[in-house]
Amino acid sequence: MAKPSPTTSGDRSQAAKVRQLRKISDLLDNAVRVPGTSYGVGIDPLLGLIPGGGDFLGGLISVYIVFSAAMMGLPRETLMRMSSNIVFDSLAGIVPVFGDLFDVAWKANSKNMDILEAHLESPKVSKSADRWFIFLLLGGLILFVIVIAALGFLVISLLVQILQFIVSG
Repeated sequence: MAKPSPTTSGDRSQAAKVRQLRKISDLLDNAVRVPGTSYGVGIDPLLGLIPGGGDFLGGLISVYIVFSAAMMGLPRETLMRMSSNIVFDSLAGIVPVFGDLFDVAWKANSKNMDILEAHLESPKVSKSADRWFIFLLLGGLILFVIVIAALGFLVISLLVQILQFIVSG
């Protein structure tokens, strides 16, 4: 039996990783089809209903997709596009209810998987992002997700205080 070449083995490994990432993305953004439509809704908006912690968990999973893309050798520009989707999604997620409705429509993880798959299908001659850039980008994204989660807790606590003031007043 012929031993697979490193290129073929690497391609299979990368294809398996992309399939795994697509499953994660679909779970977050398209897990259940809306009856009578081709539109899907995932668990990301449901995670967002958990004050602060849900957005934090969803953000970390999104960062994992970008990390995996970086490990596949995507260039800086592509990683920045993917990161901007996460930032935009996380910023909208600060606002209770609106952020969850935004998650239903925006689907940052699906957008990022589309970007990743498009790059892998028609790779342009581009330089992979260097390790320092990846380290700084992912560190910045994780810090951003933590700050957004903290802001989520702050917004919720302010809303609770306002409601308590109104009810007691």
